[in-house]
Amino acid sequence: MNSAIERKTCAAADGVTIVYSTAGVGEPTLVFIHGGLANRSFWDGELNAFATRHQVIAPDLPGHGESGVNRKKWGIPEFGADICSVIKTEGAKRVVLFGNSLGGPVAIEAALLLPDRVLGVVGVDTFQSLTYTMTAEDAHKLADTFRSDYGTSLRQMVKQLFHSDADPTLLADAERRMACTAPEVAYSMFLSLAGYDPSQSARRLNVPLRAINGDLYPTDVEGVRKVKPDFDVVIMKHMGHYPMLERAEEFDRHVAEVVRALLH
Repeated sequence: MNSAIERKTCAAADGVTIVYSTAGVGEPTLVFIHGGLANRSFWDGELNAFATRHQVIAPDLPGHGESGVNRKKWGIPEFGADICSVIKTEGAKRVVLFGNSLGGPVAIEAALLLPDRVLGVVGVDTFQSLTYTMTAEDAHKLADTFRSDYGTSLRQMVKQLFHSDADPTLLADAERRMACTAPEVAYSMFLSLAGYDPSQSARRLNVPLRAINGDLYPTDVEGVRKVKPDFDVVIMKHMGHYPMLERAEEFDRHVAEVVRALLH
């Protein structure tokens, strides 16, 4: 029988309210971090699947889902501090961080702030490369595109995140959830990505780095290992950006296997 999912809140360092879901008890605590423009509902399946053995937490990053938007400084390090606030509020002592897309670098930033609590960082269709840094010009272009026509920009982006033969209802569902993010949040968030170098933070990470990735975009395993030598990845065949939505049972098996390996 699944544990009840509780809705909780805590305050970020800058006072923004963070809303998160939590269920279950047991160590290690599994923290699932959504990607840009998404929200914690993308992880509902994992809250149900793992709450019988673990405490499971899924936050809404500020500007997403139910969390507050009244933030002046946006960025991946700030999101990492937000995750840190949630973990400290819950008192979790042994944690595995999962991050989808943008949530992957966020998980690394959170792990750097909690070196004595985090056992490992697991990307979910992210960390295909650790050497890409978005230029200010590209960040402005992306931000302006979403600000001028959020609906069309979102639709085009979502289409690029699935294989061409993916179930259209999955695309529509992902788009529907992401359409709830305010265009101004998208604008500020995309601007904040300019100049962020994931390799610098990954090199400082003193816990294992893993990933469960789709094959829509290839993972440069050797390139990532030049930055983080212990990197390892599971590649799900014919899989897009949201494996937890496309093939949840298979994805959850990989999650369980990664957690078991990190504990041994």
